[in-house]
Amino acid sequence: MRHPVAESLAAHLEDAGCAVVRCGAVGAGDTPWPQVAEQVARLVAQGVVDQGVVCCWTGTGVTIAANKVPGIRAALCGDAQTAAGARRWNDANVLTISLRATSEAVMREVVDAWLSAVEIDPGERENIAAVAAIEQRYQGRAAVGATERRD
Repeated sequence: MRHPVAESLAAHLEDAGCAVVRCGAVGAGDTPWPQVAEQVARLVAQGVVDQGVVCCWTGTGVTIAANKVPGIRAALCGDAQTAAGARRWNDANVLTISLRATSEAVMREVVDAWLSAVEIDPGERENIAAVAAIEQRYQGRAAVGATERRD
């Protein structure tokens, strides 16, 4: 489903000089959000693009789905400071946005902060590496849950 914030987001990125690969509703027809999140995450993980941006109604679903792709660090950002921090302190490579909670003006602030945060905080490199190590430990096998289902 097309959404004005998503359409404005793609245009804003293009206006900022970014080469935009349009996926999902901003690229073609309706595509289920898990498929869009995976497509964008795969483009980033394979090095086809440097960063990705993906939206859904709450932003939570696409964040979860994108983070299933190895090498992806998707961050749901609702304000500029969170977006800049996600880049600087977490080396996030996929920005996710809630279409429900984000106005076009706030979306522009979030995207601009995300794009302007190009340097990773050197003090966070060990933490970023630790997160990558966690991902490596669980790659290819199911994670052990904290609770068991009793049906």
